[in-house]
Amino acid sequence: MATNNKNTELQVQNSGFLALADAAFSESLSQELEGLDLSFEKIKIPSAGSTVFEVPGEEDDTDTVKEFSAVILHHHTLNAYYKTKYTGGNNPPDCGSFDGVTGEGDPGGSCKSCPLNQFGTADEGAGKACKNRRRIYVLREGEVFPLLLSLPTGSLKEFTKYIKKLLGKGKKSNMVVTRFSLKKATSSGGVVYSQAQFAVDRALTTEEQALIDNLTEQVKAYSHQVSFDAEAAIDIMVDEETGEVIEPLA
Repeated sequence: MATNNKNTELQVQNSGFLALADAAFSESLSQELEGLDLSFEKIKIPSAGSTVFEVPGEEDDTDTVKEFSAVILHHHTLNAYYKTKYTGGNNPPDCGSFDGVTGEGDPGGSCKSCPLNQFGTADEGAGKACKNRRRIYVLREGEVFPLLLSLPTGSLKEFTKYIKKLLGKGKKSNMVVTRFSLKKATSSGGVVYSQAQFAVDRALTTEEQALIDNLTEQVKAYSHQVSFDAEAAIDIMVDEETGEVIEPLA
C-alpha cells in the first residue's frame, strides 16, 4: 500500500509541466548547446486543407494528431527576403528580421516602410517579395524540450485574435495551456488551405508558472540563434484578389 502511495505521489509531481523541476533545464540547455547551431524539432501545418498536424514522434518518426495542447513560451515575427529563389539549406536570406521591425542585410532598415514588404512585389502573384511568418515555441505537457511551430500567413489573423483575447483578460501567452487545432478554410480566390485555431485549455498552476517563466527566458535568449533554414523551402501560392499567402499542395 505504501508503494502505491509513492507511485501516485511521483505521478502527481511529474504531471503537467512539473517535470521541468527535475530536468534542471536551464543549466542543461546552456551546457549542452554552447557553441552549437541551435535547432528545434518542428510541428508542421499541412497544406490543402488537411486538419491534422505533423508532430515529432518516437525514434525520429512523425505522428499526426488532430489537436495538441502546449504552453506558448515565446513567439516572434520572422521576415526573410532572398534575391534569388530560396531552395533550402543553411544559407541566410539577403535581408532578414527576427522582430518584423528592423531588417538586417540588403536592403536592411525599416520593415514597415520597405517596398519589398508590400503586397504586389513578389516575382509571381500578388504576394510580398519578403516572406512573413511567425515562429512559436511551444512546450507540451510532460516534455522538457520545446518544439517550433512556424505559423504561415493564412493563420496569422487567428493567432492575433487569440493573443488579443488573452491580453484582454490580463493573461500572457505563457500563462495558459493553449489547445491547437486546424480547420479547413477557403480564400476569397477559392484556394483551400489549413488554418490554425487556438483556444485556452487551462491556466497554469503557481508551481508550473514559475518553471515556465524560467524556461521562457531561456528560449527568448536562444531564439535569435535559430537559423533561417528551420523554415521549409516552399513555393508560395497567393490569392491574387487579396494578396493572401496560401501554403501549396504537398
